[in-house]
Amino acid sequence: MSAGSITRHITSETPRVMVVDGSKVVRRLIEQVLKAELPGVTVISCETGAEAQAALQTGVIDLVTTSLRLPDMDGQQLARYVREHAPQAFIPIIVVSGDVHERLVQRSFSDDVTDYFDKSLGFAALGAFIRGYVQPQDEVGGEVLYVEDSKVVAVATRRMLEKHGLRVTHVVSVEDGLALLEQYAAEGRVPGPDIVLTDVYLKGGMTGHDLLEQVRSRFGYGKAQLPILVMTGDDNPANQSALLRAGANDLVEKPIEERLLVTKLLFQLRVGRIMRSKVEGH
Repeated sequence: MSAGSITRHITSETPRVMVVDGSKVVRRLIEQVLKAELPGVTVISCETGAEAQAALQTGVIDLVTTSLRLPDMDGQQLARYVREHAPQAFIPIIVVSGDVHERLVQRSFSDDVTDYFDKSLGFAALGAFIRGYVQPQDEVGGEVLYVEDSKVVAVATRRMLEKHGLRVTHVVSVEDGLALLEQYAAEGRVPGPDIVLTDVYLKGGMTGHDLLEQVRSRFGYGKAQLPILVMTGDDNPANQSALLRAGANDLVEKPIEERLLVTKLLFQLRVGRIMRSKVEGH
């Protein structure tokens, strides 16, 4: 696994979407709709979970759609496999099923599933739904908790983010960031910011890795509730994987490229908002 395979981001002009369904007819229908909605799309069509597991290692996948009932496994088993074995950062996994409502009522979807689509809405609606994930429109108004101890870097990055309509609260240490999250929680603002952007190595006794563990374990904020984007100058694949396992939604390699950073932030903001509004609506 190369470092590039972990940190490479969605190529929104030419997204690669994996479609997993036991029905050849359904796979063809979804493929036709995706090609109409996303002219540059490459569709990786898989009949079984085993085929999908093998295809996952052949290149970057930007999004996975899966049926719940596959010939060789449950769709949620496949989702768990993708989470544990994907050679890249967080991948949206969309369950496409005819019994979504029943599963929602039973609260039987796992956290491995990003979203769900009811087949009764039609395949044309599915194409538009997926477009929202792989080619999200720019959004403004998001609040970023930014953890960076270099004043020069912080000023430049803050200007960059604010130029794209994002509100930025900057702190210089993990300790300060955690104190802010505690303050927000005490005020009933949970989780507070829409997303966290942090460096790995910071002044003070705690690192970006420690921040991930605190947010995910002590505060109990999941990847959808509070996305965390980590900036790292470490191109060691093992260290990058450790950050993702600790709870990072995605990584941005230094030196930071503006378009890449902003695109990643807006994408994670959108997914987080979708998931939070769905929880609040239940």
